[in-house]
Amino acid sequence: MATRARRRRWSSLLGATAIAVTGGGALACPADAAPTNVDFATHCIPPDIAGIPPIDGTTTANVSVDNASPEVGDTVTVTYTVVKPAANNPTAIALPADIMTPTGKVTLGGAQTGAVTVAGPKKNDPVPGNGAFPSFSMTGTFRVTAAGAITLSPGDYNIHTSYILELDTPCTVITPPAPVSETITATDGNPTNNRAISLGSASGDPGDSVAVSGSDFTPGAAVTLAGRAGDTQTADTATVTAGPDGSFSGSLVVNDKTTTGVVAYEGSAWNAEKGAGPAAYVVNDTTPVPDGSQKLTTTVQAGTLSMSQAGDSVRLSAVDFGEGGASSGALQTVTVEDFRGGPAGWSLTGKVTDFTGPGARIDAGKLKWNPACATEAGSPSTCQAGSAGTVGIAGATLASTPNGTLTGGEFTVDAGLSLDVPAFTPPGSYAGVLTLTLS
Repeated sequence: MATRARRRRWSSLLGATAIAVTGGGALACPADAAPTNVDFATHCIPPDIAGIPPIDGTTTANVSVDNASPEVGDTVTVTYTVVKPAANNPTAIALPADIMTPTGKVTLGGAQTGAVTVAGPKKNDPVPGNGAFPSFSMTGTFRVTAAGAITLSPGDYNIHTSYILELDTPCTVITPPAPVSETITATDGNPTNNRAISLGSASGDPGDSVAVSGSDFTPGAAVTLAGRAGDTQTADTATVTAGPDGSFSGSLVVNDKTTTGVVAYEGSAWNAEKGAGPAAYVVNDTTPVPDGSQKLTTTVQAGTLSMSQAGDSVRLSAVDFGEGGASSGALQTVTVEDFRGGPAGWSLTGKVTDFTGPGARIDAGKLKWNPACATEAGSPSTCQAGSAGTVGIAGATLASTPNGTLTGGEFTVDAGLSLDVPAFTPPGSYAGVLTLTLS
């Protein structure tokens, strides 16, 4: 009798962790709604001190995402909402607010498998005696690694309570996986092209062979070397094979006197996404000088492609804990000088690390920019701003100029920045590094 009395007393004091059955078996909801509330059978184990045996009940939940059409490499934020836990307060004692801290898992299926860890804030409404436990939400992120349809199903969850004692009530899916609540479709996107070539010399006589070196091509791929006259490919071509590290060394015999550059590419025809160049190359004019004439020559020396920036730090605006939202600012102005001459344009890309702070991080995929680019008067090339959108770890284009018969000039590049800070990110200072690459 004394043991029973102690159990009743602990059940009253710790009612937040003692659960009661509220429903029956699992019921799948229609698959054409997204996100969809789904019901699934749940096995919950109250703390031993509650004196209540394990309980099989029904949980109603849904899973939602911030991006239903991501690209491979993107980070997706997942929200797991338990609409109706498999539990009631089994006692007549009212429970106070903000004693429940939920954690859980979201199960991935289809094109990408695995589990996403999610967690929620220590925040709940008061629970009346014998009343239903409130709904709660948990968030987490995962990086997309495969193209195709990816399904998301609610998984196991745990309610940690801080009321007199620190206790856990884990609830597991009886027949995993639970019904699918959300489906996203991932695409391959447009990965950054890092292929590059360099030439052994910038000029030669007709019929001379120029050495061509390349890097970051597809290992083992057949690579075509070709002359270019402005935007047109000449008849001068050769083929090499990229090594295991994606590099190659080869040569191209150049006969066409109109040649302005050399390119290298994978596939049957030039493709900017799988090619590099043009690298500037000039065929010397070896035409004999007529009798009684003098040939006058001068040289315009090619310069370099370079960039400078107005500063190396950006202070984004502050956001409030619990609300989060856009932390905004502006990129330090970048100046690009292209004094190379020749047919090659340039591309300025950027990629950012995760933002780290006091015991937490803000995913790199949360940073977006809105690029702008201006061309100095008289420049042969015209600057093109990159697309507004996510920067991320994979990177994006900030600005560029196209290839042409003659390129070059001076350009200024700017961008508005916006970091989407999750609502309950722990207070403190968070920093990430944005790396710009000019090529």
